[in-house]
Amino acid sequence: MKDMQAHLEKLRVEAEECELISKLATNKTKKELFAKLAAHHRTLADEVERTMKEAR
Repeated sequence: MKDMQAHLEKLRVEAEECELISKLATNKTKKELFAKLAAHHRTLADEVERTMKEAR
């Protein structure tokens, strides 16, 4: 369970980093790409969290 918690935290941090890069990007393509990556990481984190709750 510890490894899943670590993975969850990593995904949340990566989502935040992608969101920040998206906000700071001046290139429209990069801005959109990193916004999509942030959303994807959030979705993955939500799935890991849901799986952890179901396993309890």
